[in-house]
Amino acid sequence: MRLVSVASTAVLLLVGLTGCGMVGKDDRHKMVISVRDQRMLLVHDGKPVKTYKISTSKFGVGDRPRSNCTPLGRMVVQSKIGDGVRSGTVFKARRPTGEVIKPNAPGRDPIVSRILWLKGTQSQNRNAFRRFIYIHGTPEEKRLGAPASYGCIRMASRDIIDLFNRVGYGADVFIIRGSLAKKRS
Repeated sequence: MRLVSVASTAVLLLVGLTGCGMVGKDDRHKMVISVRDQRMLLVHDGKPVKTYKISTSKFGVGDRPRSNCTPLGRMVVQSKIGDGVRSGTVFKARRPTGEVIKPNAPGRDPIVSRILWLKGTQSQNRNAFRRFIYIHGTPEEKRLGAPASYGCIRMASRDIIDLFNRVGYGADVFIIRGSLAKKRS
């Protein structure tokens, strides 16, 4: 199995998913998150820029309150939290606690480094913001690449910091069930 151009797949996804709705402040960046691949593709001006290993919910997909599922569909970055804090900084209620955790520190799994708070734009993800669905750093980096979260999208600290510095408010986020790339026979 070989992967076809991620660029062409991403463009098809974005054309199919951006038909109508709110135009964000950052209309140059888009993120496509694949639940199947446990990867995120960052697109800038319609061109793929970078992929990141992520983790979505270990409880599956959906938007029901208290479900701990990852919602599907189009969302936007509503809030950016943590600019300038040290990598590994622990957040509680979206505020830095002053504690810093190294990657893969045993026994702890708080939100770390940066937070991109998502707001749903469709009926299928309308609860995302009040469910506190984020893209955020995790110290459990060894678990990335497999479903492990309680609804959020987890990333390595270095990756969420990189993404945080690239995207702005209103940037589109598309969470899809399928793969980022098509199979070639």
